[in-house]
Amino acid sequence: MKCINAFVYLIFWISFQCVNCMAQDHQNDLIKISTIGEGWAGNSVNTVIFRRNALDSKDGLQFAAYYDPDGKVVLAKRNLDEKVWQTETTAFTGNVKDAHNAISIVLDGDGFLHMSWDHHDNQLNYARSIEPYGLEMGDMESLTGSEESHVTYPEFHRLPDGDLIMMYRSGGSGRGNLVINHYDLTTQSWRQIHRNLIDGEAERSAYWQACIDGKGYIHLSWVWRESWDVETNHDMAYAISKDKGHTWENHLGEKYALPIKQNTATYAWRIPQNSNLINQTAITTDKKGKPYIATYWMDSVGNQVTQLQVIYQRGKAWKKVSPNHRSQFFDLAGGGTKRIPISRPQLLVDHKGVMYLIYRDEEFGGKVLLVYGKSKRWKMTALSSEDVGQWEPTLDISRWKDEKELHLFVQKVTQIDGEGLADHKSSPVTVLQIKHLNQIKSN
Repeated sequence: MKCINAFVYLIFWISFQCVNCMAQDHQNDLIKISTIGEGWAGNSVNTVIFRRNALDSKDGLQFAAYYDPDGKVVLAKRNLDEKVWQTETTAFTGNVKDAHNAISIVLDGDGFLHMSWDHHDNQLNYARSIEPYGLEMGDMESLTGSEESHVTYPEFHRLPDGDLIMMYRSGGSGRGNLVINHYDLTTQSWRQIHRNLIDGEAERSAYWQACIDGKGYIHLSWVWRESWDVETNHDMAYAISKDKGHTWENHLGEKYALPIKQNTATYAWRIPQNSNLINQTAITTDKKGKPYIATYWMDSVGNQVTQLQVIYQRGKAWKKVSPNHRSQFFDLAGGGTKRIPISRPQLLVDHKGVMYLIYRDEEFGGKVLLVYGKSKRWKMTALSSEDVGQWEPTLDISRWKDEKELHLFVQKVTQIDGEGLADHKSSPVTVLQIKHLNQIKSN
């Protein structure tokens, strides 16, 4: 009888392993990786989450940008159905020793590539391609000539009609204002909509995240920071514009008097200082245009471990949900680019309301992770087989909007706390692609 039981167990174990192998093979078939080239990796400047965008696509073409090991700006493009990239090393360079100085790109409705790079409270750097879908850039130029001497965190968004929105902070940490410019496709020119949409009143800064929904509405959420120290981050505010950024209202449809200030903002969630609240993460919308905001903080009610958090709108109220899957404690404080054991998360919501959080966590091997679920039932799987260092997720927003495909810019980088530099200076720049995200299984 013992022999029979042992034989049955052996058959079960072999069958289980075969099922596991088949599941892993299926997972591998879903994930495609293409290598663009060799990029600077001495810090996280190529992979910081506030790049809007590291990748962008339109009309069957995908574009990417990154710094090479010498600090030169490299542009790349490919046909979306191919793995081979065409690259162009531009004449532009950046101070790659400062991880704030990221590159952001976008394609306008006519296919011209717009780029801004190398900013941390300095003069605007901006250029656009000479021809549609080209990699050759024109000379540096101004946008409007206003509020362009102290630029940080430039980001682009393409509106449904092909026009562009560009946002950036004017001023330094703890004393900056949010500038918004609009690019008109018909005139091929920029106009400043707001020189100070969110006013820190020279006492604080708004660290924001933005997205454009299917109707062209601009959703904006932000935390306030009282000083250069990240531990002074607090609260999550929200605003929406239904007219390309000109006027703004809260989630109840009440118009904001502009500029928005700390005492006039409407808050999606109140979060005190010293909560490990991170800044500049992600905001997206569901198929109905309802906002979802992803970040992380340490919820003092019953859990002293920092957890990923999703704040979302339901009717006139805001709700919060967390996978609550982490167990390792860390303390978030200080200035400069931090070396944090987890990355800031990206967030996607599919047509069934499933939330997909994409991030990196040393607790789980430092891999690219996908945490997904709805309100209570969450699962997790690794999308990479190896540690990606201090990588943070940036994705091709256009591919998700158009086809619900996930395209991630992935590079293994090292970030020494407070703008330190690592010894190894380069690593491969890749794009991780998943066509059917809903078929990914937990492991």
